[in-house]
Amino acid sequence: MMRRLRTWTSALALVPLLVAGGATTAATTATTASAASAAPPPHVVYDALGDSYASGYGVPPYGPCGRSQSAYAVQLDGRQRIALDDFVACAGATTTTLVSGGQLGALDADTDLVTLTIGGNDIGWSQAVVACLGGTDAQCAGTVALIRGRITSALPGLLDAVYGRVAAAAPNAHVVVTGYPRLFSPEYGGYLAASPAEQAALNDGADLLNATIAAAVARHGLQFVDVTKRFLGHGVNAPEPWLLGPSDPGAFHPNAAGYETYTAAVNSALGPVKLG
Repeated sequence: MMRRLRTWTSALALVPLLVAGGATTAATTATTASAASAAPPPHVVYDALGDSYASGYGVPPYGPCGRSQSAYAVQLDGRQRIALDDFVACAGATTTTLVSGGQLGALDADTDLVTLTIGGNDIGWSQAVVACLGGTDAQCAGTVALIRGRITSALPGLLDAVYGRVAAAAPNAHVVVTGYPRLFSPEYGGYLAASPAEQAALNDGADLLNATIAAAVARHGLQFVDVTKRFLGHGVNAPEPWLLGPSDPGAFHPNAAGYETYTAAVNSALGPVKLG
């Protein structure tokens, strides 16, 4: 069972102790209690796993695996006594390469909090985006249908496997899984070769992806953070996009404002950080 969040508190009762002659050691007890209560509460040991959306890809400069200082994991570090211990998210990761690539090695019984973004690369979501932005209507529709089929048929089992491995590797941790944003804002009209209707179809695919992830998260008793509403009106074709367009090296990943939005979503979902 995942460790749930609770408030770190320290309550020490001051009990006067009578000694010979009627003197007490209350002052000594008070001094000891004051020193104990002044000690800082324990840190929340935090490990961050996942794919490029977790690594902060899209906002250089990068460290290994496309890790950026703009990643939501880095931005969460230091908030509410969260202490980022291992940041091992890797651009391009899938549910299987997360395991084979060693990300689970960051986890152990001392891990209090885990965040994870994974699944988008397993279904080849970028194939549908490319087909709709640069292909024919038929190519767009066919590729979207193909990807939706992968989401419903293959992804649930892959997610079940990786969530089980994460829970086993960090038996005392609270695990938070984030979803993905919709990429487009169809209300602003066509974008490259993608009509508003095709953009809406791609957004529907993102909703299906998130619903599939959320269902798997619920099966494993983890916490899901949906970022969809926070990104509404900020797609790649919006006047104020929070996602990078196709001409950027980090195409279709959050920009700096987008990663700040991810951070706010996770921070809000956690609430006052507590453990136990």
